[in-house]
Amino acid sequence: MVKICCIGAGYVGGPTMAVIAVKCPKIEVVVVDIAAPRIAAWNSDHLPIYEPGLDEVVKQCRGKNLFFSTDVEKHVSEADIVFVSVNTPTKTQGLGAGKAADLTYWESAARMIADVSKSDKIVVEKSTVPVKTAEAIERILTHNNKGINFTILSNPEFLAEGTAIKDLFNPDRVLIGGRETPQGQKAIESLRDVYAHWVPIDRILCTNLWSAELSKLAANAFLAQRISSVNAMSALCEATGADVSQVSHSIGTDSRIGPKFLSASVGFGGSCFQKDILNLVYICECNGLPEVANYWKQVVKVNDYQKSRFVNRVVSSMFNTVSTKKIAILGFAFKKDTGDTRETPAIDVCKGLLGDKAKLSIYDPQVTENQITKDLSMKKYDWDHPAHLQPPSPTSKKEVSVVFDAYEAVKDAHGVCILTEWDEFKNLDYQKVFDNMQKPAFIFDGRNVVDVKKLREIGFIVFSIGKPLDSWLKDMPAVA
Repeated sequence: MVKICCIGAGYVGGPTMAVIAVKCPKIEVVVVDIAAPRIAAWNSDHLPIYEPGLDEVVKQCRGKNLFFSTDVEKHVSEADIVFVSVNTPTKTQGLGAGKAADLTYWESAARMIADVSKSDKIVVEKSTVPVKTAEAIERILTHNNKGINFTILSNPEFLAEGTAIKDLFNPDRVLIGGRETPQGQKAIESLRDVYAHWVPIDRILCTNLWSAELSKLAANAFLAQRISSVNAMSALCEATGADVSQVSHSIGTDSRIGPKFLSASVGFGGSCFQKDILNLVYICECNGLPEVANYWKQVVKVNDYQKSRFVNRVVSSMFNTVSTKKIAILGFAFKKDTGDTRETPAIDVCKGLLGDKAKLSIYDPQVTENQITKDLSMKKYDWDHPAHLQPPSPTSKKEVSVVFDAYEAVKDAHGVCILTEWDEFKNLDYQKVFDNMQKPAFIFDGRNVVDVKKLREIGFIVFSIGKPLDSWLKDMPAVA
């Protein structure tokens, strides 16, 4: 029986290994992590991450050929293929701070693999890493090999949270990069055989190591670029009276462009987009390509601009102050169908409003009070370190309350900010919301989920990203 071990039981490692286990019943799959509470959660009825369909997949094969363990060294030592899916946070200090990936956890994983291995292994990069990381890892392994052969492959993930299980069952492509040597090609075939249990061979793309590593960064940069492009257009739409939904639909019908990732919003979030673009910027700078670096930097700048523009719109609309006013925040996750809050635009929006002394009442159907409190007190990039290395949970801010019902959040509020496109926010009884709010009642729709015309008929003053402005807002500046 082929044995697979995955180091890292997070958003990538857990779901990916669960799907490999369910699709390959003759392969033993073990997910290992040093964080005991996380492994305990994977072995319980309450998994540590929310992802539609994940529960069913895990329950189907857990205890049969899928296992979760804290005994990292034992399972790494026994495995034929070791996936490494550890955090690669952005460096906060030293060379490349604020841009470069911190490979501390990757390096320590590589050294541990070298120490405990007693047989030849294929080591697979699953984390998003800078180009040429494989070369560095290869050196660590070969200098500590004790006569054992290690072959490095790059197998980047292209999952979208909220649809990860669907993406794993039916991927657009699986990318495997390896050395162009007989040993490298043999390792590629071994991993390709695993995926071929359910993925058509023509969708399994095989490349050299560097192409695979760069393809992941490039894919995320291109997707984020589309979001920043449509968000830049949304600002122009508000200034001119155009409707961004109509503009994006119009350009999306062009087969060369296509309709995906053209929804204007308060900004992109998630663990990858910003981190990967900053990583790309750093690699460009290191390779003497400042013009290319500046091009990609602008994608992040437009995203930051969109979030600050949203906060300024809220404050300027409400008589230029939100001090002591209750603002309801509907949605905190970076997108619907996930409880993930990493780099969510809600953090910057909430911090901006708190900076103007607002009182916030926050509701999200999947994000815990502890997570929200943590996110609003953490420094940038702290979130991407393992939980045991993050700052301890802070005491909650008195200006922030977390509630468990949308109607509770909006009660007596002066304004409502919709920051995640959860379906339930489309279907709220907005007459009831209006009746329970202070007047004038404002709605700031950061996800374009509400029917603006209906809400204005009820009596709301509505701001919706990239839509023609409410007469109330027309004479007010977009940016303070």
